[in-house]
Amino acid sequence: MDILFFMFLAAGATAVGLAMLAIWAPRPTRVRLIASGVAILFLPTVYFQFTELLSKPKPVAFEWYERERAKAEVLSVSLHEGEAIYLWLRLPGSREPRAYVAPWNVKMAEKLEEALEEAVKQDGKVEMQDPFSKRSLQDWGDLSVEIIPPPIPPMKLPQTPPPAINPREEKV
Repeated sequence: MDILFFMFLAAGATAVGLAMLAIWAPRPTRVRLIASGVAILFLPTVYFQFTELLSKPKPVAFEWYERERAKAEVLSVSLHEGEAIYLWLRLPGSREPRAYVAPWNVKMAEKLEEALEEAVKQDGKVEMQDPFSKRSLQDWGDLSVEIIPPPIPPMKLPQTPPPAINPREEKV
């Protein structure tokens, strides 16, 4: 979400720059007005398209910036047979989850479904190893999925009873 402002700023600056070139160039007034109108209409269109992109899952093949991540926590999976596998992943060091879409693969769908069911039974979580590597994109069925059990809470030390006071003792 933070990058949306900068993307919009870059698109807006480009549109304004091109409109200024068209306005200052030796062209008829009609062409200058059309260039100004196109630049003005371009800005809200770009803004709405960027905000619309935020709600769409990103194809796994397009994830080049995070490609070197060793693992990702699988929060949810939605399987659409024959179409796609929709993943909701949390990357290490990030609080917010990200939505991804992967091409349909029967082996991977079965593996993810079984892993999530087992994790729910164990009250654990599911982690994918190397989720964005090119190797894993070619062999989605061989992707490593690991179930992480919940941490065992530390045992509490037994409480010692408070010392009893004997009123008949000389030391009180």
